[in-house]
Amino acid sequence: MPEIAQSYPFGLTEIENIWVPMPDGVRLAGRLWLPEGAGPDQPGKVPLILEYLPYRKRDGTRARDEKMHRYLARHGYACLRLDIRGTGDSEGIITDEYSVQEQEDGVAAIDWLSRQDWCDGQVAMIGISWGGFNGLQIAARQPAALKTIITVGSTDDRYATDIHWVGGCLSKDNFDWSSTMFASQDLPPDPAIVGDRWRDMWRARMEANSPWILTWLRHQSRDAYWKQGSVCEDLSRITIPVYAVSGWADNYSEAVPRLMAGLSGPRRGLIGPWAHSFPHDVTVEPAIGWLQEVLRWCDHWLKGRETGIMDEPLLRAWMQESVPPQTCYRERPGYWVGEDQWPSPRIEARRMALGDHGRLGAAGAGEVSICSPLWVGAAAGEVGRYGDDAEWATDQREDDGGSLVFVTEPLAEDVEILGAPQLHLTFASDKPRALVSVRVNDVAPGGASTRVAIGHLNLCHRFGHGAPQDLIPGEMTVATVDLDDIGHRFPAGHRIAVSISTVYWPIAWPSPELATLTLRRGESALVLPVRPVRAEDADLRMFDAPECAAAEAQHDLPIPPDAPIARRRVTRDLLSGESLVEFPRWTYATEMPAIGQTHRGTGYARYRITECDPLSARCETGYTVRIERADTTILHESEGSLTCDATHFIVSMCLRISENGVPVFSRDWNERIARDHM
Repeated sequence: MPEIAQSYPFGLTEIENIWVPMPDGVRLAGRLWLPEGAGPDQPGKVPLILEYLPYRKRDGTRARDEKMHRYLARHGYACLRLDIRGTGDSEGIITDEYSVQEQEDGVAAIDWLSRQDWCDGQVAMIGISWGGFNGLQIAARQPAALKTIITVGSTDDRYATDIHWVGGCLSKDNFDWSSTMFASQDLPPDPAIVGDRWRDMWRARMEANSPWILTWLRHQSRDAYWKQGSVCEDLSRITIPVYAVSGWADNYSEAVPRLMAGLSGPRRGLIGPWAHSFPHDVTVEPAIGWLQEVLRWCDHWLKGRETGIMDEPLLRAWMQESVPPQTCYRERPGYWVGEDQWPSPRIEARRMALGDHGRLGAAGAGEVSICSPLWVGAAAGEVGRYGDDAEWATDQREDDGGSLVFVTEPLAEDVEILGAPQLHLTFASDKPRALVSVRVNDVAPGGASTRVAIGHLNLCHRFGHGAPQDLIPGEMTVATVDLDDIGHRFPAGHRIAVSISTVYWPIAWPSPELATLTLRRGESALVLPVRPVRAEDADLRMFDAPECAAAEAQHDLPIPPDAPIARRRVTRDLLSGESLVEFPRWTYATEMPAIGQTHRGTGYARYRITECDPLSARCETGYTVRIERADTTILHESEGSLTCDATHFIVSMCLRISENGVPVFSRDWNERIARDHM
């Protein structure tokens, strides 16, 4: 945990809520922190740091916001945490993530905020995940007052590298994330902020709440829906300075190298060992003084101070050392490295053919086939990790039992990679629809296999995610599988392995039929981004120790013994052949004395499949959210399932809402959506 800073250059003024008007009359709710000397009755004007999220600034992210924004404000910046339209205490309705309306509201908010008497006319945006996404999206709209963005744990590509479609395959997180958001979209605003109209706002949210998965499943290829908000469509639209940050354990690390390569304006990239978190408050060490880095960046671009941050490498990354396979890491050993250009001309694309006798990097000829059993993927872990549970992949020998595996000889010297591995395939399929999953693994002398990088491809998308085409059974064709970017050092004596399977459940939804892929050895090859040692890395500046501001007291309450606490578990019924993979979502009980509320919640996601039957794939989710206030108690309960047949996906959802134990709203959904080359 970061240390609590004890001294600051400025005092602090906190304003629990301000209203930011939109052109259509809707008002967005924000929580404002001002440094001493800035404000309605004071002459000082300072730059603004804006964070723009749907996660309820009044209660949902309250403590996290205080730790960060109090710290930055007491170093001379106004800070505003703004609720997106239809969320938290903001007026209006939210209908989807990253909508045009959300982006236009952000542009309007920046314009209005820049003209307030406490703002000097300059705005920066900061955010992780959703807030990192919309920072990029709003930067592409070029509001005049927006001078820089800091984007953490986000992506430039809504289709290919978000949680919806992994390599064109239906991701396990697609339905899971829809259900998570479904459990928050109809929660009420706080009457202490919005007054007596809170019930009308609540009713409007209940009536508008709909499972977003229904929209997402209607767009199974990269069409105009996904291009909207994917800034990679035209990175030239982003002209202001960008600081892009992520962690290797995060789902979004690959966006940082892409942004460094594609942006033309001032930019810096930073990738640590972290999971989905700000780098100062991590579950995977080492943490860094991230808020000090934010100040260095903002002081340079908003206050014209020489902080040295632009003298550092374009891309700075944590080179991870080899570790044994575990389901949870609290620390990843390694060291910082830097590259002054990206792509780096120093990095070699080393081709390693899939050779005879399962040898990687050796001569090969002929063909080899694979049809994976449906239990392959049980050792996968999570898509993206928060780092506080059993979310990492286990020993890869388990999944390798149903995969093709090619392994090098023991390495004569260390091999360091930085970037995105690729697998180039020459192959044929016996079915018109098939997928492939690829893992690069670090194999220790005793045989333990640690997953290093992973990638998937719906082979109907082999010519691009916007133009799916069925495979012609028996016809040889080619495809390239892009794996996630990674920084990793394979030590001498270890071996590099690539594992290839036609199934990776539940990470990727299976094809309608079990397909057999036939690969041509020699023509198919793994390409690794091999990085030579850079002497200057030894002189990289050390980061400060992590610190933050103090937050109001919140109290974790005891969890009732009968609460459905989900744990990550894999269970196989050896008689029926059914495999069950369970993922924890949330179980919490938190008292917030400062606002007089207690929040409780439970959540689970379960994935079932029966061996030899890909049409038995099933995802089940269930969520409860309970808000207890002095005037009332509100309960959201929802359950859902995603199933399939050979031609359709089938979505079922059930919503029940009550107040003080009395039902006030309910609705059910049962919809079939055609599979599109899935």
